[in-house]
Amino acid sequence: MTAATLHDLFAANLPARADTVFLIDPEREATYAEIDAYAATVAAILKVHGVGPGDRILVQVRKGITEVAAILGVTRVGAVLVDISTAWTAEQVRYVADDCGARLLILEPALARAVIAGGIESARVLPVSEVRFPPGEPQVPQIAAVPRLSEDLAAIIYTSGSTGQPKGVMLSHGNILQGARSVAEYLHLTGADRLLSVLPYSFDYGFNQLTTMMLTGGSVVHQSVPMASEIVASLVKHAVTGLAAVPPLWIQIVRYLASARTPLPALRFITNSGGRIPASTLEIMPSVLPNAQIFLMYGLTEAFRSTFLHPNRFAAKMGSIGRAIPGAEVFVIRHGEGLATPGQQGELVHRGPLVSQGYWNRPEATAEKIRPCPELFDRFGDEPVVYSGDIVRIDEDGDLWFVGRNDALIKTSGYRVSPDEVEDLVYRSGIAADVVAFGVQDDLLGQAVHIAVTLLVGGTREALLAHCRAAMPAYMVPHRIHLWPEPMPRTASGKLSRPEVIRECRVASAGPSLHDSP
Repeated sequence: MTAATLHDLFAANLPARADTVFLIDPEREATYAEIDAYAATVAAILKVHGVGPGDRILVQVRKGITEVAAILGVTRVGAVLVDISTAWTAEQVRYVADDCGARLLILEPALARAVIAGGIESARVLPVSEVRFPPGEPQVPQIAAVPRLSEDLAAIIYTSGSTGQPKGVMLSHGNILQGARSVAEYLHLTGADRLLSVLPYSFDYGFNQLTTMMLTGGSVVHQSVPMASEIVASLVKHAVTGLAAVPPLWIQIVRYLASARTPLPALRFITNSGGRIPASTLEIMPSVLPNAQIFLMYGLTEAFRSTFLHPNRFAAKMGSIGRAIPGAEVFVIRHGEGLATPGQQGELVHRGPLVSQGYWNRPEATAEKIRPCPELFDRFGDEPVVYSGDIVRIDEDGDLWFVGRNDALIKTSGYRVSPDEVEDLVYRSGIAADVVAFGVQDDLLGQAVHIAVTLLVGGTREALLAHCRAAMPAYMVPHRIHLWPEPMPRTASGKLSRPEVIRECRVASAGPSLHDSP
């Protein structure tokens, strides 16, 4: 029978792969049969707490076997998964719990105490320490999976809240399964694959790693320490075949491999999403990862996955986000005009079965993000599409190139400047570790280009400015360089926390700088 739900996706592996290792933690590993028993144990506990179909269950548990057991236990009883990052505070947890009306919160013990102290009644909180799995041969509790439809709500993924409070994106079982099938198709995943999981399961990109292995019957290695040296050691130790990461982490990994060449014969592919990797890093990736196919991808939570660049085109189209993934369609529209033609820029919109159900309890925000597209009316009528808010360029071959967020482009001296382009050129200096470019209002220029940068050892502000003047057109050269004295803050998914960095630098721009001399 074809899987229709997230639980079906996992359960389909049990007859043939019960004894196959599914999950590998630093201290232990677990087979498909063991995880089935653990998930049933969680489901039994949820039943005791009165959890039923459609109830929202918040999970904030450290990455590992227990977290996956909790995820599958939630789906087994037909409830809705709300997995959030362990980096989020007790205040953020309470906000999400109230926003989605969570019936139960499964939390690490210390956080459980903090959440209860903040005003949530203890009856709604289940410390994960109370979830105990039987030792030895797993005994599966008699908790049958609750039937659900493909269209039913499966999970709510909360955005990081970079602007305002976090919003919950609603994903159906069908969204999640189609995402797994599409990605597994173009990555050519099989049961022989072993993926290293660095990204949190609260991030759709990280969650998709788990679901693709559920689909194919492969294995997931949990990486608890997101340091380049530790990641490379795990790739070797566990003969990992696939690695997914975000740009800040890829910069570190590639820099580490360039200085400490390490054979990785088992690694057959790597993927990137969540932003653009600097060109200076992309250029040396093939030399430090000679056996790995490089998949550059693009996605947004509201549409789960959107595009990918085939590795065969990496050398010719380095930096492109490629074309639509299998089972989806993307278009580049110019508002009020129609579809963009080769060489033109426009907003990327996404159509197909991966379009989410919108934002939890926010109909106005949903209607703004997911709505019919006048420029596509002749093709699809009033069928809703996802407006990404991202500006892309389409080339002569139909490949897409990310330009920037529609609301992040810097308008200076009559030019529209992409922060990504500025950042790429700054990274080419070879002395920058983290970079964030942004615009600041300026009476003469409209906006002035500013950058925040963490320099590598030996780098100086003067050397960086000299590089920028040599590498950039005059209108793009930063009017101010904010020296950040340490690694920049990250979001829960590992991306640079751009709003936080920009907010502090904007404050600095209004007076004496916090990070440099005027």
